Amino acid sequence: MASSYLGLKEGAGASNNAKVVELYALAGHPEVKQDAVAWCAAFVGAVLAKSKLETTGSLWALDYAKWGQKLDRPFYGCVGVKKRDGGGHVGFVIGANKTQIILLGGNQGDAVSVAAFPRENFVAFRWPSEIKIPIEPVPLPTTVAGARSNVAEA
Repeated sequence: MASSYLGLKEGAGASNNAKVVELYALAGHPEVKQDAVAWCAAFVGAVLAKSKLETTGSLWALDYAKWGQKLDRPFYGCVGVKKRDGGGHVGFVIGANKTQIILLGGNQGDAVSVAAFPRENFVAFRWPSEIKIPIEPVPLPTTVAGARSNVAEA
């Protein structure tokens, strides 16, 4: 579901991409009409809502650090929450190695993209409450083709 949004970008200049604005509505915030508002949590919330899963109902990324079930380590498809200057960032984990976590997320370089972030910045890995935590999770790839580093997430 999340991967179907890959490549979705903010509108150029003052224009707004209606599909990005729609993410806010799907995440429970139809009042947001501009795509320049930080939208990583809107992306995660929209994907979860479309999957009929509970969301935080919040546009604050760090609120996902208390959402769902706590994981002791990243699992494929889990929600990864990281800290950054001025707040946080959230996305879906699709890879990991000793130094990086690879997220499929929104507002990564103003687009839905695949990006790698320093592992030490992550504060939580979470799993939906409605789904039993797998005993043997899908192994995480240590690299993902096309994953970018040093991507702005604000």
